[in-house]
Amino acid sequence: MRIALDMAQDAAARGEAPIGAVVFDPASGEVIAAAGNSPISLHDPTAHAEILAIREAARIRGNYRLTGLTLLVTLEPCAMCAGAISHARIGRVVFGAQDAKGGGVIHGARVFDQPTCHWKPEVEGGLLAEESAALLRGFFRARRG
Repeated sequence: MRIALDMAQDAAARGEAPIGAVVFDPASGEVIAAAGNSPISLHDPTAHAEILAIREAARIRGNYRLTGLTLLVTLEPCAMCAGAISHARIGRVVFGAQDAKGGGVIHGARVFDQPTCHWKPEVEGGLLAEESAALLRGFFRARRG
């Protein structure tokens, strides 16, 4: 999760919302991909940290199915990212801060709880939650002036 927080800080330094994600293999401990939010810089509304990390992990693995891998992300994934996580068949998702407004896992759409969800990863929230939340609060407080 520390790497995900580093990715979030890098995103903030680029003027992006400070969210970071890491895909790793728990069997080997290998970090496969890491990314920070980039929708502004990439001019791409889908360039959330989770999506970018999943895309890179799939490219590196040569397979869009990432079964058995873990995704660490600093903020509860939104519904779009939860859908991508399901399609990638990520085995486990661990997130930091909850997102009552835009989250799609334990808030909002609760994508993994829907009967139409074809793959449901194990989900754990709260890892380094306060650090993740503080980074987000500080970023948005500074932007509001």
